[in-house]
Amino acid sequence: MTTAATCCDLILFGTLGDLARRKLLPALYQLEKAELLHQDSRIIGVARDAMSADDYRTRVRESLQQFVTKESIDEEVWQRFSAKLVYCAVDLADLEAYSALGDITDPTKRTPISYFATPPALFPIICDGLASVNLITAPARVVLEKPLGHNLISSRKINQHVGRYFDESQIYRIDHYLGKETVLNLLALRFANSIFSSHWDHSTIDHIQITAAEQVGVEGRWSYYDDAGQLRDMVQNHLLQVLSLIAMEPPTRLDADSIRDEKLKVLKSLRPITSQNVRDDTVRGQYTAGFVGDSKVPGYLDEDGAKSKSVTETFVALKVHIDNWRWSGVPFYIRTGKRMPQKRTEVVISFKPQPHNIFHETLSQLPPNKLIIRLQPDEGVEIQMMNKVPGLGKQMQLKPTTLDLSFYETFENKRIADAYERLLLEAIEGNQYLFVHREEVEHAWRYIDGILAAWSDTAESPKSYQAGTWGPVASVSLMAHDGRQWDDES
Repeated sequence: MTTAATCCDLILFGTLGDLARRKLLPALYQLEKAELLHQDSRIIGVARDAMSADDYRTRVRESLQQFVTKESIDEEVWQRFSAKLVYCAVDLADLEAYSALGDITDPTKRTPISYFATPPALFPIICDGLASVNLITAPARVVLEKPLGHNLISSRKINQHVGRYFDESQIYRIDHYLGKETVLNLLALRFANSIFSSHWDHSTIDHIQITAAEQVGVEGRWSYYDDAGQLRDMVQNHLLQVLSLIAMEPPTRLDADSIRDEKLKVLKSLRPITSQNVRDDTVRGQYTAGFVGDSKVPGYLDEDGAKSKSVTETFVALKVHIDNWRWSGVPFYIRTGKRMPQKRTEVVISFKPQPHNIFHETLSQLPPNKLIIRLQPDEGVEIQMMNKVPGLGKQMQLKPTTLDLSFYETFENKRIADAYERLLLEAIEGNQYLFVHREEVEHAWRYIDGILAAWSDTAESPKSYQAGTWGPVASVSLMAHDGRQWDDES
């Protein structure tokens, strides 16, 4: 039996919320199925509603039946898992109510790990409540869900309040992108293969594209989304983290401090986007009515609860420069948006063309080699390269071909774990290397705040794009101005 070494009380604040139901509880069930939870560990669901333990287990089972896909609930696993489930009704705004949590926990027997699956406005009061019942002393840990603030100032306030009770070594700021297999594979791809590690800089790479496209709209959360926008919601945490892993220097060791130090150097090296270069280096858009697949969808300003004069962006394209020796002259193009033609998250590394083309008689221009790292939905790695077309003839015919490493096909007998499964397990085991340091959060916000301020200074409205397209025409021009194009246009 392969059980995790740490016996813990995983205290799940917001246990009846959407995140817990869709992701966290199914992930914990899968960890139990893999026998990676200590047999004496408990999962303590915390919410305001009064409910019996049996009612809570019924709610959890319903969530598993709905969101554990491609398989039915294993009754033997469910019996083990349900035995770990405990429910505690707590009004999070009432400090005295936390005594109920203190009555059912014992830090001398089980390490308290508090997961805040709640709005960040509640983080300070939850920390106060945990302190009132002595659930903050190391090795106690706390896992913080995004978003961590709305800007640098609000982020600092949250981190400062949490930091009053928890040391940085106890704080696990979660970004589920860092738990994806293909994101983790970036480390192996770069640092375990000399064919890439020795060619990973400005001498061989022309440019890098990062795309995170969503088909969905605001999904009934218009007010929440309008307060955030795509820049805060996707770029500030997810995509800047992916960029950092792509661009960082080799860490001295595969541990939390070494990896975080190198990622932080990247964030510190980002060239600021100001009112002087914002028009050249950014595009923001807002979708109008159109078709996604065969379905007609409303525009952003026509969604339920929308305000007709909103200028919140649902699409962002950026040209990012990293001012250091490795990436001098190599632009990183970031693109993310809602109501795009397909759901797709990928990184495209485009290498420089050959300096001399000896095949010019049959092919006037050799296309560049590309390394494509697919983060979702079909996780894997592709290498696009030139090959000879088989056959006889006076001239050699060339054709671009793809070497495709699909995780699902290559490791067909291996189940690809959900990102939250990995991140929850690492938090339980006390491994921080897949979590975000406070300084990373602050430098990311400093960069994003600069873009938001520049947009405010220009006072330009977002450019319209029809739902079901790849964003405003201006995003094409962003790359065309440099003689380049997005990978889906190639």
